[in-house]
Amino acid sequence: MPECMVVKIGSSSLTSDEGGLTRERIAFFAGELAALHKAGHPLLLVTSGAVAAGFKKIGYTTRPKLVHEKQAAAAVGQALLMQCYQEAFSSYGIGVAQILLTRADFSNRRRMQNALMTIEELLRLRAIPIINENDTVATDELKFGDNDNLSALVANMVKAHRLVIITDIDGLYTGDPRHNPDAVRIERVDQISENIMKLAGGAGSSVGTGGMRSKIEAARMAMRGGVHTFIGRVQEPGDLQLAVSNQGKGTYFDTNLHSLPMKKQWLGFHSMPQGKITIDEGAQDALLVRGKSLLPAGIRQTEGDFHPGDVVVVVNDAGETLGRGVVNYEAWQVQAVAGLSTDEVRRRVEVNRIEVIHRDEWISLHS
Repeated sequence: MPECMVVKIGSSSLTSDEGGLTRERIAFFAGELAALHKAGHPLLLVTSGAVAAGFKKIGYTTRPKLVHEKQAAAAVGQALLMQCYQEAFSSYGIGVAQILLTRADFSNRRRMQNALMTIEELLRLRAIPIINENDTVATDELKFGDNDNLSALVANMVKAHRLVIITDIDGLYTGDPRHNPDAVRIERVDQISENIMKLAGGAGSSVGTGGMRSKIEAARMAMRGGVHTFIGRVQEPGDLQLAVSNQGKGTYFDTNLHSLPMKKQWLGFHSMPQGKITIDEGAQDALLVRGKSLLPAGIRQTEGDFHPGDVVVVVNDAGETLGRGVVNYEAWQVQAVAGLSTDEVRRRVEVNRIEVIHRDEWISLHS
């Protein structure tokens, strides 16, 4: 697949504060995307807005809060959203296609591969895949926050060159520019530290559910997959072109990492961990610095009921996530041999491999 871009647009950019789609804004974004499409860029659009588009149409006076009400609003709003996009892009002679995804689609490697093959074929045919979470069936997905997480997962899956997250604020600031006149925009970030995360505030709109923090978390996920990310405002004609040309009204999150192989990507971002293993400082150094496997001697404790072949999260004594790996032991076996030497482990349990997690089945997620 040639280098492509993923553009994510949130609810607040597409709908009014009272609910319902703003067709003028959808037409504007369609024009911005069409210009890039005409220039030869393969594009994917990750869109929010189904719940916001549908809740008034179905009869709710305010945005619903209960899960089944959100699902009903999304079922109505998704059709309205796609109709607006189809009409807007058709004026440029561009075909669009709807793809609804859930977390389960990413956690299952075969389903993820099928989704990728569909996307690749749509891009080959010069259509624009329009991707949204399947809110009518995926109850947990309504908690992710404005599809930011989804856009990063999609960008990693297609090995995108850039992820553009459009928001109503022109990037990350040293404070909230709406309340602090001394706040300064941060132009570029090459590593997302805890200090960067602390700069992110809460949600800025009553219509959307994602704040700047969820966008920065999405940028961190994309960066780990080798995807450069832009978070900022696209409000006037030509702004999207500026954003992809490194002159946009926002913050750029750069990375020197390379795109991950599909196996590592699935392990790090898409798999569903079945348990947790806490390790000591020596094991942390072995995994993160020396590129070694995880042995029983470095394990403190375990949580969850996992089995060989399951994915587990590995944390340190402070509870910080270090990474994920495919475990070779039953949960009870790990607990039984935690802290023991290799010779002692062999005397106590029967396992196919002495490594609890082999380095080839491990991915670091530590900043």
